[in-house]
Amino acid sequence: MIPPERLPEAGLPFFVYGTLRPGEHNHDLFLRGRTGSEEPGRMSGLVLYEGPGYPYAVDGAEGTVCGEIVTARPGAYRELLAELDALEEYVPGDPRSLYERVARDAVPADGVTAVRTWVYVAAPAVAARLRAHGTRIEDGDWRGSPRPVREGSRRPPP
Repeated sequence: MIPPERLPEAGLPFFVYGTLRPGEHNHDLFLRGRTGSEEPGRMSGLVLYEGPGYPYAVDGAEGTVCGEIVTARPGAYRELLAELDALEEYVPGDPRSLYERVARDAVPADGVTAVRTWVYVAAPAVAARLRAHGTRIEDGDWRGSPRPVREGSRRPPP
């Protein structure tokens, strides 16, 4: 994986499905005022699991996850990517990472053309635990599931 500082200024948009969605806690902290566009979308090939106050997307051919396709404003991409990697506790090659950042196609609400995006999916060890013992969000939309969020924190409490 290429580190954020070596990526082009205008990189892939992000597909967000949890606390980074518009109206959610981390959207205000990380994305508000730093995006050029945000539009509803979905991503196939993933299933969604409830986490401790935030969701995890896990590879699963039978699932679809609802979210938003978010494009960074010009000049904000590199810094935003680095901050989102830190938020998601993603470090390339680190087996302790909770998530992995991968490039996947998302389909905007208009359903016309797929868009290549970055999405954070559960790292292999986390995904294995969720498949064995996790609570799946059947409709793939985290917005409808109950979740505690502590105000003033970057990541909701475990």
